Amino acid sequence: MDIHEYQAKELLSGFGVPIQRGAVAYSPDQAVYCATELGGWRWAVKAQIHSGARGKAGGVKLCKTYQEVQEAAVAMLGKKLVTEQTGPEGKSVERVYVEVAESFERELYLGIVLDRKAERVRVIASTRGGMEIEEVADATPEAVLQTIVEPAVGLQPFQARELAFGLGLNIKQVSRAVAAMMGAYRAFRDLDAVMVEINPLVVTKDDRVIALDAKVSFDDNGLFRHPHLSEMRDHAQEDPREAEAAQFGLNYIGLDGNIGCIINGAGLAMATMDTIKYAGGEPANFLDIGGGASPERVAAAFKLVLSDSNVSAILVNIFAGINRCDWVAQGVVQAAKNLKVPLIVRLAGTNEKEGRKIIEESGLPIISANGLLEAARKAVAASKAHRVAGNTDKE
Repeated sequence: MDIHEYQAKELLSGFGVPIQRGAVAYSPDQAVYCATELGGWRWAVKAQIHSGARGKAGGVKLCKTYQEVQEAAVAMLGKKLVTEQTGPEGKSVERVYVEVAESFERELYLGIVLDRKAERVRVIASTRGGMEIEEVADATPEAVLQTIVEPAVGLQPFQARELAFGLGLNIKQVSRAVAAMMGAYRAFRDLDAVMVEINPLVVTKDDRVIALDAKVSFDDNGLFRHPHLSEMRDHAQEDPREAEAAQFGLNYIGLDGNIGCIINGAGLAMATMDTIKYAGGEPANFLDIGGGASPERVAAAFKLVLSDSNVSAILVNIFAGINRCDWVAQGVVQAAKNLKVPLIVRLAGTNEKEGRKIIEESGLPIISANGLLEAARKAVAASKAHRVAGNTDKE
């Protein structure tokens, strides 16, 4: 789960990470009011969307007057902001963050991520703040500093000091950078985060170290321990299909293909998508219905898949262990009664014979398959035939 910049800063501030004073606004007039309340003589107005590279896309404006604050808010609110990370569809700006702006001398990068390969937390720092860390690592790998955190003891002050000195900071700056790093790590650890990124972490003329921007992502599986974090979720920034899937306990990710996938188990889902590609097709989604799918849950999965207008065939691939093929078959039959695209079903495992019997006796034009490769090939062929037929009808 991702959250907005202002929410991330509020959380990090609670762990001792220094931030600038700021306030969130939902209208141009409210943005002006925030600037008057914050005081100062210069402000940054920032579009709040779940994406980086906002500055390059016009989502960050520096303002010297209240009039400029209002104009910046008018230009952003209610508009679609397209960045390098959002894709051409962009994301809607429903709120802006008004922050006191002041000059700084250096921009640094600080990131704390879960390194799944190393099975450790990795802390990354760089002197090239304000840039994408992937680009820095490719162009100037020597500018990227890293340290691995031992889970039993956590990030140690000496590790943070090594990073701070490696960034070329003076004594005053080092102590403040260490405090920011330790605070960011505590937030990462205590909030079940998978990433904390401060980019840039700036150094001011009077040796202060401040988080000028912040991004935090959380492990969805740990949110039950943090109900206050769940309340920060902004469904408007997410794919509506993914938000609906979460309500039914389904794991759904939309893709660009045309063969809808309904599968139980993440590993089997990945294997099915690979097999569809091998057979010459393109999967339209990743969808894991889980181990205990009821007929109602299966029907909800069909509804989600069919909400994508590009889908020209649906492949249901179930290997039942905890699940039962007859339960899935009931849901398939229930959902397939008014289906307008080809449906290919492969069932294996618990109550396989019963499930196949339910499908055969339904009288519906459901295409059965015995193996995964056979199912993928039939899905690709049915999808192509359906699209050809559709184009013929239009002519």
